[in-house]
Amino acid sequence: MAEGWPVSLADGEVLLRPLRLRDERAWHALRNANARWLDPWEATSPVPLTGQPPTFGQYLRALRAEARRGQSLPFAVDYRGRLAGRLTVSQIAYGALRGASIGYWVGEEFAGRGITPTAVALATDHCFRELGLHRIEINIRPENAPSLRVVEKLGFRDEGLRERYLHIAGRWTDHRTFALTAEEVPGGLLARWHAVRAQEAGQDPAVGPGTTPV
Repeated sequence: MAEGWPVSLADGEVLLRPLRLRDERAWHALRNANARWLDPWEATSPVPLTGQPPTFGQYLRALRAEARRGQSLPFAVDYRGRLAGRLTVSQIAYGALRGASIGYWVGEEFAGRGITPTAVALATDHCFRELGLHRIEINIRPENAPSLRVVEKLGFRDEGLRERYLHIAGRWTDHRTFALTAEEVPGGLLARWHAVRAQEAGQDPAVGPGTTPV
């Protein structure tokens, strides 16, 4: 399996954990309830697919196979004990690059609560500290305002536009690339995120919940 996997990471009421077979009902309910919210941003295949879509069990086996090959870390995102979305660390590379890409989504009812920035910060710190990676990037469509707010809050650098970068919702779409390297967050991204939230709330940034591997 990928180094550092399987693992769960928690901060306050946000938990990153492996997706489980018993999540099937909650997963389908979340996806169905948020079809309009998620469909405009969903990756699609430029080549027409044939046959039946995979079952939930087949989907899980594919995720675990990628983790075993060291290619990804596929997390479910829980909030207050409820399945809220998904975060995936993908395209993990070592060698001279030592980098990866993070993608994420949460249901509409969970947006705006700081869940996604917390999840991204947890995953980024895990990649830097446990996997020994050096660079994390996030690619976002320019019109995806909620995702742009996530990287803005976390202080990812805007590295510019990639034209026709990914096939999304049936067409090739431009994306903006945001990145962060380990040197930019020597104290950890989660700690910096807590400091930002505390400052916004007028609180002492030194006081806040910590990362808890579980």
